[in-house]
Amino acid sequence: MKAMILAAGLGTRLRPLTESMPKALVEVEGKPLLQHALEHVKRYGIRDVIVNVHHFPSQIRDFLRANDNFGIKISISDESDELLETGGGLKKASWFFNDDNPFVVRNVDILSNLDLHAMARNHSLEKPLATLAIRNRNTSRYFLFNDTKRLCGWENIKTGEKRVSLECEELTPYAFSGIQILQPEIFSFITETGRFSLTDLYIRLAACHLIKGYMDNALEWRDIGKIENRINR
Repeated sequence: MKAMILAAGLGTRLRPLTESMPKALVEVEGKPLLQHALEHVKRYGIRDVIVNVHHFPSQIRDFLRANDNFGIKISISDESDELLETGGGLKKASWFFNDDNPFVVRNVDILSNLDLHAMARNHSLEKPLATLAIRNRNTSRYFLFNDTKRLCGWENIKTGEKRVSLECEELTPYAFSGIQILQPEIFSFITETGRFSLTDLYIRLAACHLIKGYMDNALEWRDIGKIENRINR
């Protein structure tokens, strides 16, 4: 199994730290976030990873080179010319996923010890186009699922925006954990171009394709994309 680490964001919520470095190199518990992410996927046998870059990309390249890529094969998807967001970034890296196997996509700005083997087994049994790790936690934006954990919509409780792809009797909100397993077939259904988010893609595809939620009950999960979640931790 291969993996992609989404590390191209500007890290605006981590300013002023990210005024001089990419968010992927912000340290938490003595290690840069990118190192945490790479060690997480490596722990589950993933040895072939692509990392997208945009903000201070040379710093990320230098960091990986200085650490011998942490003993794994790492490719770079360079978005220096244009930040493509999560969906556009994945589409640009589609060439990397050429072995017809499901693959992991992981945000760089979370700390998690989610069991990727267990999630992959669930994905193999359910056979959805995508499996999204989800948790019961407070946030402003939620994916909406039916009673079988099939994705049906999305809601922003702060703005009141709500989009429903499938009509269901009852929708349950869950927060996305920033980790997903995808089938390579998803690339054949991507019609979006340029900058777009994976959330928008999933909500569009959920009307006709199976996208499932996987309960993330890992003991460790933290969003480090916010400065207040990093300090004094």
